[in-house]
Amino acid sequence: MSKHIIECVPNISEGRDLDKINRIVDAARLPGTTILGIEPDPDYNRTVITFAGSLEAVEEAAYNLIRKAIFEIDMREHSGEHPRMGCVDVCPFIPISNSTIEDCVEIAKRVAKKVGEQEDVPVFLYGFAAENPERELLSTLRKGEYEGLEDRFNDTTEIHTNSTRLPDIGPVLWDERTQKSGAITIGARDILIAYNVNIDDDDPYIARQIGSIVRSSGRLIKSSDGERKFRTHGLLTDVQGMGVPLESHNISQVSMNLQNYRKTNLHHAFDTIDSLCKNMRGSTKGSELVGLVPLDAIVQSGMWYAGEGLSEQEYIKIAIEKLGLDSLAPFDPNNRIIELALKGEGL
Repeated sequence: MSKHIIECVPNISEGRDLDKINRIVDAARLPGTTILGIEPDPDYNRTVITFAGSLEAVEEAAYNLIRKAIFEIDMREHSGEHPRMGCVDVCPFIPISNSTIEDCVEIAKRVAKKVGEQEDVPVFLYGFAAENPERELLSTLRKGEYEGLEDRFNDTTEIHTNSTRLPDIGPVLWDERTQKSGAITIGARDILIAYNVNIDDDDPYIARQIGSIVRSSGRLIKSSDGERKFRTHGLLTDVQGMGVPLESHNISQVSMNLQNYRKTNLHHAFDTIDSLCKNMRGSTKGSELVGLVPLDAIVQSGMWYAGEGLSEQEYIKIAIEKLGLDSLAPFDPNNRIIELALKGEGL
């Protein structure tokens, strides 16, 4: 891949109306971009969309998609298991080939400016595009979710300080337009792997306990009177996680973002959760990738389970089997591994 390629992974707050999802995705189908993944989840009521292409094409496609989502989605009617602030909960730009994080920051800021000023929607910048370190984490900006935006804009929130309360761009009004769209978060980041480990129990109790143990932020411990508190450290590095039910499959999941797979890869997360689950007299039931995954991450997991000396294709097959990546749906590596998907599209 010698071209300048970046990836964009918008998460929209609609996972049930396929016609609406397709209309939003179609807005990003421009020359110079390739749609790599469309993954609706009715339980989360959220769809992860992945597309890649040239810098200019991806920038235009992202703006078109956000604009269409603002038109199509009404947050006043939205409910789902996943945290969210708006119709496009998050829209990150990610360097892939012959591109840099600085390229992605510039694009994120331009798109955010257009969305805030031309679409009259509040926009928060996160990740490498954040204006200060306190605004870098999506989870920090998203505290209180959509339902807490009115208090944030009216300065009656107890969750946020002035450093994280207001959007970077766009209106600070709880008017009819903002109530419909919510707030949108746009940024730039390195490759992140959205990865869920399945727990064979429709009661999410075990998944929630494990989520609080493995995530890097750990648990918040309070004294019996609630006046004193401290936070423990989680088991895994650079991992966000929580336990949720997945009613459509009668299971629960430890839902995670692996923010640096070179430190905490798929097999680290899966084997740790599997061990904890057994200690709690539960069992795992495979796992699930949301969006696409780097080839190196899959190969490294295959090597963990099989040792050195095998081919790339053999490692891919072993990783899929050992991690149970096809437990909920077929897993086609040619469509789900970034480098293989881009090669198939000639990018």
